[in-house]
Amino acid sequence: MIRGGRVTGPEVPDEYLTGYAQILADVCATGRRLTRNELDLLRAHGERAAEDGHGLRRLVRRHLSEARAFAPALASAGVEQVLAAVEQAIDAFAEGHDRAQKLAMRKEEAARREFIDDLLYGRSDLGRLGERAERYGLLFSRAHAVAVAQGGEPVDDTHPAARYVETEVVARFGDRRILLTTKDGRLICIAPGDQDDVLAFFAKQAYASTDGGRVAIGRPHPGAGGVVHSYEEALNALELADRLDLQQPVLRSADLLVYPVLTRDRQAMADLVRDTLGPLTTARGGAQPLLDTLTAYFDAGCTAAEAARRLNLSVRAFTYRLERIHKLTGADPADPVHRYTLQTAVIGARLLGWPTAEL
Repeated sequence: MIRGGRVTGPEVPDEYLTGYAQILADVCATGRRLTRNELDLLRAHGERAAEDGHGLRRLVRRHLSEARAFAPALASAGVEQVLAAVEQAIDAFAEGHDRAQKLAMRKEEAARREFIDDLLYGRSDLGRLGERAERYGLLFSRAHAVAVAQGGEPVDDTHPAARYVETEVVARFGDRRILLTTKDGRLICIAPGDQDDVLAFFAKQAYASTDGGRVAIGRPHPGAGGVVHSYEEALNALELADRLDLQQPVLRSADLLVYPVLTRDRQAMADLVRDTLGPLTTARGGAQPLLDTLTAYFDAGCTAAEAARRLNLSVRAFTYRLERIHKLTGADPADPVHRYTLQTAVIGARLLGWPTAEL
């Protein structure tokens, strides 16, 4: 639209060009550069336009159209002078726009990070948390499950692994209500509890991008508190995997429920380990080699040949170790009655860090 010789655009209000034409006229008439006050004014216009949601492309087009409308009055200054003035003016305007955009992005990221911290730590009023959750795609009327991936090095939002996983998950599942983030150096995916395919895909991509890291998936739980519960289950699964030296790349807390049960009464478990396995400390070389023997035996399904292979021992040498364990403890690993007690004690030893740690 042309109004009074000036090109106007209904999508860009005139207020963002206040003083622009006069600045061009003065600069072209005198040959000077823009003053600090003029640059500050243009930057302020750019900031306000960005805060009001106007895109830079339309704003620049409007500035160029405005300059073209006044071109006849500026012609005496010469093309080079006019272009230099327009360039300097638009550069200042764009600088202000860019600054406002970056500030808005930092505020948005800070708000997102605050929400994630409140969500995963169970802080904030639940009603308010629910309102904020919708902004990030979560509906607490549904149950949610949390998957946590941990690699060999810490991962933050700018890490290539985080960007790769987010790209792959979004490309695969689009606008499903999924929240991807990082926390304490780990990758995190929060998804509706009935969408296990999302969590499984996330686990696969996270494992690949973290160079063989480990992923734990908590059980689905309802409400905002359910997210915290599932997140804590996933963290506990990762901790158990480290303490028990579990080799699976993907762990599900539902498959590990027996371990919290076993350690709920720590003193009782310590007594079981001490009374059942304590005699192994009198063996030559200490308890650890014989404890490793029992661990390999039970992990191999009580198959001596497979357990011997895992420990790089001959079957005869391995069998001798089992006999030694029987003699020292009075419990026969091959006896079904004794086996449960021994295996429970071995699990307890691994959970409690015995024999390295005192019971």
